[in-house]
Amino acid sequence: MTSTAADSPASTTDTATVQRRILRVLVISQVLSGAGLAAGITVGALLAQDMLGSTSLAGLPSALFTAGSALAAVVVGRVSQARGRRPGLAIGYLTGALGAAGVIVAAAWDQPVLLFFFLLVYGAGTATNLQARYAGADLATPDHRGRAVSRVLVATTLGGVAGPNLTAPTGSLAETLGLPHLAGPFLLAGAAYALAALALTLWLRPDPLLLARELAEEDTPAPTIERNGEPSDVREGRSGVVLGALVMVLTQLVMVAIMTMTPVHMHDHGHGTAASGLVIALHVAAMYLPSPLTGWLVDRYGRMTIAAASGVTLLAAGVVGAAAPGGSVALVALALILLGLGWNFGLVSGTAIITDTVPLAVRAKTQGTVDVSIALAGATGGMTSGLVVAAAGFPVLALVGGLLSLALLPAIALTARR
Repeated sequence: MTSTAADSPASTTDTATVQRRILRVLVISQVLSGAGLAAGITVGALLAQDMLGSTSLAGLPSALFTAGSALAAVVVGRVSQARGRRPGLAIGYLTGALGAAGVIVAAAWDQPVLLFFFLLVYGAGTATNLQARYAGADLATPDHRGRAVSRVLVATTLGGVAGPNLTAPTGSLAETLGLPHLAGPFLLAGAAYALAALALTLWLRPDPLLLARELAEEDTPAPTIERNGEPSDVREGRSGVVLGALVMVLTQLVMVAIMTMTPVHMHDHGHGTAASGLVIALHVAAMYLPSPLTGWLVDRYGRMTIAAASGVTLLAAGVVGAAAPGGSVALVALALILLGLGWNFGLVSGTAIITDTVPLAVRAKTQGTVDVSIALAGATGGMTSGLVVAAAGFPVLALVGGLLSLALLPAIALTARR
């Protein structure tokens, strides 16, 4: 899809007005997609445990839909680079909706292999939900990028909190339709992702990335090309890309590992889906709701400071999670709230670092590649979490995750000195 008259800068006289419209559309799509994202998080592990009769592979669903997220991040990034954010994001959400439908079929037929395949497809929704934050930053000025990213992220809170709390009613609806109870949240996910794709297709005009490129071409000369064919500003921004990616990769790894096994941990201590749904809802709220404050902090105090705060907050989450008795919903919830907040600090600061340092000429492609690394980190965390819990227990998983997050601090200090 090439830029049309509706997408050209000539058709807009005020970039700030266009940015506000784009953010409104992204907010609508994120509210919808947040519900689809949280539904799978809440019951994915429980559905696999129920079908397989084993806890050791309960982390596999999270690993699969985060691996699917990695594959989708490449596609969404490359489509966005070539044709704009609108088609890239819409294709990603439609793929996620297809995956949700496939999970429902697999659950109805009690086919674990089919379940695992469609969980991979379902992961496209996760990748798209994350990549939408970049669309919010395309037209933002450097001193407002943190806040622009945060507005897109915070919109996910509404759907993300509603999704887990609809586990019981959607499960009842599934049973009414003759489907397994745990397939219910995926009915919500499929509808939510499809509606998000429709909203973006109809209303994300002008395309923010295409418009940003055209405005940049009018205002700046072409970059100097080095011998290897890369623009010189691409090479200069590489260290920033490495740091931003490291911040988001480590926070994703720790967050997914602990979050994935929390419903299983609670189930093993006698808590039902309503209690685990509440804890996951609070976790998702902590992942996205603080975003406006985080964005302001990133713009006010700097990317490095908030990235360091991410590592410290995740350590606190790990310590609380390890110390919390399995029967204490309140302490488990506190650990998950801290986990979500640490992830939020890392995602907003890391996204701002990436956007600051990557030129428009390769922005979407690079962002897609970075999100592949994030998704693979999540897949690793999800896959290994079940094995760690089966071998050593949930407290060990939580503590190891918290300690691992401290690796951010020396990396940030080294980059700051440079």
